[in-house]
Amino acid sequence: MDRPATTPAAPSGAVETPTPTAPDAEAQGGGHHVFELPRVTALLMHALPRFVEGVIAPVAVFYAALTLLGLNGALVAAVAWVYGGIIYRFVRGHPVSGMLLLAAVGVTVRAVTAAATHSAVVYFLQPTLGTLIISLSFLASVPLGRPLAMKLARDMAPIPEAFLKHARVHQFFLRISLLWSMVLFTNVAVSLWMLFNESIGMYLWVRTGIVAGLGAIGVAVSVWGFKRVVRRVNHEPAAS
Repeated sequence: MDRPATTPAAPSGAVETPTPTAPDAEAQGGGHHVFELPRVTALLMHALPRFVEGVIAPVAVFYAALTLLGLNGALVAAVAWVYGGIIYRFVRGHPVSGMLLLAAVGVTVRAVTAAATHSAVVYFLQPTLGTLIISLSFLASVPLGRPLAMKLARDMAPIPEAFLKHARVHQFFLRISLLWSMVLFTNVAVSLWMLFNESIGMYLWVRTGIVAGLGAIGVAVSVWGFKRVVRRVNHEPAAS
């Protein structure tokens, strides 16, 4: 009796080619790119030193100098902190980012203006107005269809262009841009109210805590939403 026909077995040592999965866009000749989001703990550990250096430490330095040396001493200490960070990086051979140089110029202008007017309110009012402009920039990018959050994400992480062009991803960044506009506007409203109604000490610590809390909520929602959209896009069938 004839044996039933079977598929010829692969030669010894050969490796069978697996069937391409849906997210494997490149294997199918097109479609979207699969993007793997780094672990949240890795992102937090990367951001924590910068948060302490850029947010907590300047407040502590300014407040300590204000208590011990007065307004002018606090302004000098704030400027010295920023330029000290630049000198430290230069001596250690670490790169000095353009953002840090801009921060140095900004704090110098703020300090000179505050010293000329003899007002700490002027020193803190200037970055608050800058935050308002950034908030309006996030808001304006939404109806223009060019979300600012997407541009910032592209600058900070190596996200594939094919992934960013996906309609679902573009819609996500529009919503996140709107979210950050609201977060920053709330930051401005809280800052202005406390700046004109509370003491500088209260403003420094309470306002910093509120702003940090708002920022943490914004980051948590952004990361959760991004992980969700990454998961959905990666599981969509790739275009053939």
